[in-house]
Amino acid sequence: MATTTSSARAIPRTSGTRARLVNEAELRATLSTFRELSDEDWRRPTVCTGWNVRDMLAHTVGQYEEVPRPWVAVRRIRRAARTHPHLGRLDGHNEAQIEDRKAVPGRELIGALAHFAPQALIALRRMPAPFRRRARLSLLYPEARALPDDSMDYLGNVLVARDTWMHRLDLCGAIGVEPVLDGHDREIVDQVVLDLALAWTGPAVEIDLTGPAGGRRLLGIGTPAATLHADAVDFARHVSRRQVRGRLELEGEPGARAALTAARVVF
Repeated sequence: MATTTSSARAIPRTSGTRARLVNEAELRATLSTFRELSDEDWRRPTVCTGWNVRDMLAHTVGQYEEVPRPWVAVRRIRRAARTHPHLGRLDGHNEAQIEDRKAVPGRELIGALAHFAPQALIALRRMPAPFRRRARLSLLYPEARALPDDSMDYLGNVLVARDTWMHRLDLCGAIGVEPVLDGHDREIVDQVVLDLALAWTGPAVEIDLTGPAGGRRLLGIGTPAATLHADAVDFARHVSRRQVRGRLELEGEPGARAALTAARVVF
């Protein structure tokens, strides 16, 4: 099964300049999607356990609020340790984000996102480069040690857009619509593929992703032993441990197919 597919490891990491455009584009897409919701949509359940659409937006608002106000995150972490001792630090903190806005209607949360998110993106750009590279997210959340890079630089250049994007997909799934994709979505998917490639220890395999955010990439070195065919959005849902809405088609050696089935990326 010969291939000329380029190596996923050759995907360049999103630069600060590019991240600014991607982050702003994803924020516009997310706000636009939320603004289309009906009154009934806010109560619909999402794939995030225990969260409805309104809860998910409250979490997203909290994420952006904390970038220029890290003391708010620290306060929530401390409170969650008392109120949610059965949860990990990150999950407990996320619940505290939702609790802080439990009485805020969904329409008002859209305004809060439009208020806090631009502040967060400005704060990320203004952070001195040495600080962005050296500051460790794992000091707040031990779970961040599972990331390819737990620096503020990685947060601003990759994770901010990825987290917002995935929750936009969650929203679209909850209300039964297809997400609107453009060029910035492909940048986000490319970074997911890059992170998977950096952690890949299995046999060489090919990922053939379709749709506006798609592309063909090789994981590992050599002739691919298996190929995964999927829509790029379904691929992202798969590696984030979410249920796919379409089909994942696998062909090739059983062991290589199993490795692709088990593939995961931290979101």
